[in-house]
Amino acid sequence: MFTTALRAGLLGLACLALGSAHAQTPLKIGFLATFSGPIGAIGQDQYDAFMLAVEQRSGKLGGVPVQVLKEDDQFKPELATQIVQKLIERERVSIITGITGSNVIMAVARPITEKQVFLISTNPGPSPLAGAGCSPYQYVASWQNDNIAEVVGKYAVDKGYKKMILLAPNFQGGKDILGGFKRYYKGTVQDEIYTPLNQLDFSAEIAQIAAQKPDAVFAFFPGALGVNFVRQYQQAGLLKALPLLSTGIADGTSLPALKDAALGILSGAFWGPDLDNPVNRQFVDAFEAKYKRIPSTFAAQAYDGALLLDSAIAKVKGNLADKQAFGSALKAADFKSVRGSFRFNNNNFPIHDMHMFEAAKDAKGRVSLKTVATPLKDHQDAYHGQCSLN
Repeated sequence: MFTTALRAGLLGLACLALGSAHAQTPLKIGFLATFSGPIGAIGQDQYDAFMLAVEQRSGKLGGVPVQVLKEDDQFKPELATQIVQKLIERERVSIITGITGSNVIMAVARPITEKQVFLISTNPGPSPLAGAGCSPYQYVASWQNDNIAEVVGKYAVDKGYKKMILLAPNFQGGKDILGGFKRYYKGTVQDEIYTPLNQLDFSAEIAQIAAQKPDAVFAFFPGALGVNFVRQYQQAGLLKALPLLSTGIADGTSLPALKDAALGILSGAFWGPDLDNPVNRQFVDAFEAKYKRIPSTFAAQAYDGALLLDSAIAKVKGNLADKQAFGSALKAADFKSVRGSFRFNNNNFPIHDMHMFEAAKDAKGRVSLKTVATPLKDHQDAYHGQCSLN
């Protein structure tokens, strides 16, 4: 009888141990981004901020241990598709997050969501995915691509610029950006210039700008593309004479390289390091302390992506098998955002304020971003009505 009781006790302890071990099995999250090439700094900022949030929670999100699988797509859609297949079929991930390029997310969104794996974009939000291509398994923690240009278009109108030249790389993201600008800009577009995706020499385009003499220029060039464009624009003597309005050029990834050359550039975004709310102040201080640099917008939106996952995983107590419940938890967006006001529209894209920033010296004498206007408040994207989700 003693032996039977002892065996039962040992069996019970073994079951408890197995249950505890099972409860602590890490939740696998695929982090797919571009870590190499001209825009590699953007992917690194995304990853660093996401991991900062994980580390602040002792390696957990929503109280559940997570294993973040870092993958470099090299800005190549075909490679990204192969990585996604590996993450889903071999690693059995329930969530894929990150993503740096619109060209990449357009290639991988459907293969991810069709497998009922949750896609949390912390950067691109191309228009096709905001409209008819929306999905209950797809959430964008950053912005719809057009947003960051729409606010600049509105600002250009407010400033009275009558004629402008627009420039962007020739890919989905670039087309969305210029389309967004034109949606709100009411003046004359003298020229619309699309450059090859990896072009780093803009001398010909800058000569065109100088010859046409617009009131101002709007440009979108992410990563190293933007650094090169600004340096060449300044060297040509245009920066002081011809206002440069931008998005994806003057931010935490490029300002350390540009330094004083960037002073005076105006940029549209939903976030800047000087936004005055408790979550943002804590984030900026923690990011600077760990990485010794000012966070970029890309870092801020990836941090928000981690906070979103933290809230949703906690709501379902780590049970991602109930996909409807987890989707509802994500949709609720029950977290405090670094940007302040944040909620999801019917298409799972954000509704938020859009600001204008100027590259200027901060209190420490560093070139950073200073908020100068908020032309669009509680702003929603132009495509949500094409989405069939409620």
